[in-house]
Amino acid sequence: MNKTPVTVINHPLVQHKLTLMRMESTPTAEFRRLLREVSMLLAYEVTRDIPLAMVDIQTPIQKMRAPLIDGKKIVLVSILRAGNGILEGMLELLPSARVGHIGLYRDPQTLTPVEYYFKMPPDMSQRDVIVVDPMLATGNSAAAALSRLKDLKPLSIKFVCLIASPEGVDLLSSEHPDVPIYTASVDEKLNEHGYIVPGLGDAGDRIYGTK
Repeated sequence: MNKTPVTVINHPLVQHKLTLMRMESTPTAEFRRLLREVSMLLAYEVTRDIPLAMVDIQTPIQKMRAPLIDGKKIVLVSILRAGNGILEGMLELLPSARVGHIGLYRDPQTLTPVEYYFKMPPDMSQRDVIVVDPMLATGNSAAAALSRLKDLKPLSIKFVCLIASPEGVDLLSSEHPDVPIYTASVDEKLNEHGYIVPGLGDAGDRIYGTK
């Protein structure tokens, strides 16, 4: 069976900002700002292969043919609620992208995902999709989200997270080997509560200042 391709983005700025985010002492406002900045850098990497088309334009000097992004607008799909932290940063670089949301929460007993919201733009079969969620922990929520999206038959799907666990990567490799993963780090393991170790805690709580 093919294994999901995993791209670990080791750019020094990404790694520096991720270290600051891991620190327990980093306050909510700073954490949110760092996540937005890292998300822009992740967006730069994940969009390297966007197709381009040559179009005729007029510069102040003369006419020329120049490249523009081809096809329908990209769809950024946020897995609520923490995914919105990455979404905001990516929209800085992709302001015309369409946006979809999948609401999932993790049952604290079974650690399995429960869906409570699903809203996507039209014409998904003609669009490329980038799914965003800061943490790929057990992988259950991500796998469920990808399964729902595949029902809409988009042109392609990529998954972007800040930190992944080996267990989460293995699950996506098993259930969705055709979806590449982009992350800033693959950490050591999951603990008994399903949190990534060493990780950075609960990303949603740290973004929004909740417990």
